Amino acid sequence: MQEFNHYSVMLNEAIDALNCDNSDKIFVDATLGGGGHSELILKKISQKGRLISFDVDIDAINASRERLCEYKNLTIIHDSYTNIRENLEKMGIKKITGGIIYDLGASYHQLTSQSRGFSFMKDSPLDMRFGENSKLSAWDVVNKYKESQLVEIFSKYGEEHYSKRIARAIVNSRPINTTLELVDIIRKSTPKTNTKTHCATRVFQAIRIEVNNELLNFEKSLKDVVTLLDTGAIISVITFHSLEDRLAKTLLKNFSLNCRCDKSIPVCRCEGKLVELVNKKPICASEEEIKLNPPSRSAKLRVARRV
Repeated sequence: MQEFNHYSVMLNEAIDALNCDNSDKIFVDATLGGGGHSELILKKISQKGRLISFDVDIDAINASRERLCEYKNLTIIHDSYTNIRENLEKMGIKKITGGIIYDLGASYHQLTSQSRGFSFMKDSPLDMRFGENSKLSAWDVVNKYKESQLVEIFSKYGEEHYSKRIARAIVNSRPINTTLELVDIIRKSTPKTNTKTHCATRVFQAIRIEVNNELLNFEKSLKDVVTLLDTGAIISVITFHSLEDRLAKTLLKNFSLNCRCDKSIPVCRCEGKLVELVNKKPICASEEEIKLNPPSRSAKLRVARRV
């Protein structure tokens, strides 16, 4: 198996936001990945503190279990962050007292793996599933979706300007079995430009988001988790593209409103203000970090505190 490599973007900024130094509270890492954020949390909290980390990727689980084996106050759960509530209830935990971190998107390991199908630079079967138990794969999207469905996801999740042209070419070229077959179709369907962005970037992003239901899963999880947070607990969210950041910004801003009820309702029936925004503008990676890890340039960190 390929070694699991993953650079933890804005590691210190994201964990500092949790205020977890010497804390004996309960923290959650919703996206364990390579274990970078989890490890720093574990180094900072007290021995009475507790961390519960989630991931659907068994490669990430196995690598992080080995990396973090010395920590006795860590529980790693092989499950989606959409099921945080159910898992905490099984453990008898009613509240996340310290905070939660989300590091969204795919890991470096997933994006560069020869076998996972995330990369448009390596030839591999069309897969792109974060978890091995997921039923929908990139092959299903590329070979089974109607042309109109492809146009919709390329436009919505990839903000691709040539969605119609690419979708039509895909449908006319089926069956498509590998990543480089798909890249070749995309390349032939789009005009050459001077941009440094690879012609397949937006389409591959769109397919990955569709396969893993990324945006809807994050929205579902955050809406659920915010009610699990104890007063003062922190939400720390790292996003990597505009769609994720826009969703995080919208959700957190909505949670910060004094009332979210329909204006036609005369009496407030919602729970009122749930969080206060710690940073109204996103925190971005430093120039030094971007030099070390160029993909960090697209990362944005948003932080909120439960009230």
